[in-house]
Amino acid sequence: MQSGLHNLSSDEDSEILDMNSADAIVHLEYTAATLPSLEDVAKANGGGQWTRFVCISDTHTRTYEVPDGDVLLHGGDLTKHGKESEMKTTMEWLYGMPHKVKVVIAGNHDLALHRDWYEEGWERWHSKEEDSAAVHELVSGKKAQVSGIIYLENERATFQIAPDRRQWSVYGSPWSPEFFHWAFNYKRKEAEQIVSQYEKTDILMTHGPPHNILDLTTSSENAGCETLAAYLTLGRLRPRLHIFGHIHEAHGAHIHPWESDGRCEPLQVQNDINYPHHLTESDSEGEAKRIDKVRTVTEKCQARALEKNGDPELQRTVFVNAATYPQGRNVWKDGKRAGHGGARFRPVVVDLRD
Repeated sequence: MQSGLHNLSSDEDSEILDMNSADAIVHLEYTAATLPSLEDVAKANGGGQWTRFVCISDTHTRTYEVPDGDVLLHGGDLTKHGKESEMKTTMEWLYGMPHKVKVVIAGNHDLALHRDWYEEGWERWHSKEEDSAAVHELVSGKKAQVSGIIYLENERATFQIAPDRRQWSVYGSPWSPEFFHWAFNYKRKEAEQIVSQYEKTDILMTHGPPHNILDLTTSSENAGCETLAAYLTLGRLRPRLHIFGHIHEAHGAHIHPWESDGRCEPLQVQNDINYPHHLTESDSEGEAKRIDKVRTVTEKCQARALEKNGDPELQRTVFVNAATYPQGRNVWKDGKRAGHGGARFRPVVVDLRD
């Protein structure tokens, strides 16, 4: 693959930030000049075949430059409010991307894709009822298929980027715990019947995050699903890559090593947006204590991962909150506002060894 960037403009002010393990490299901050080619990644990591996954989520009808790669993964919230016109804007953007395979799920904002729910309550959201069939056609019809898009709604798929390459399996679900009664929401007490349907695959795509994993909101709530987190720590689900979004301000990634095939210690990890090293005058004493607690548990988890991630025998999951919609205390930095898909909210590029 000729790896490069799809119209990614240079940003000289951006830092370089990546994460490494024996079989996964994650690029969080980069520029057109600094994102290494997949060939260079392979060369620097013992050779072999690698696949580049470009992860985005919560685009909400916004479009921006996205890095080239083998596979594009979109974690849902394609639109603002699920209108056909909004979906058309997003899908025309995705149709034109050069990735060989593009796997897409819905999110809680993609209202008309949740057909039965939308038909019963569309008046709460729209002045006239949107055509759910037309919206579905945009994500899963002939034009989508020809452009390499695989739309998943509580289902599994497999794909190869070339006939002589490995086959990847993926499961995608748009569901997330109840959040102000939007689409594809479930009550937490009903989570088991949703999560128990998820299949063991190489890649897991859920719109909502697992509990305590890149799920902390600006109001200090852990919005992720407890049942999903339990399935992961118990070994019932062990994807190599788990992409989600939903909580914009928790954008980030973590490579987690599992020390057994079964039950492992639950992990708690957030991003440095939620434990800033420099408090502001508006941070109260209580907020400072909360931030310190988040920092402590996160740094403990990161230190354990750093110690174990060089071991090629261990299973690993790359957790990615791929939300690219700027939100939270990290929107502003040095007097500059983060753009959609820009610094601190970039598409997350994940290189996995085949």
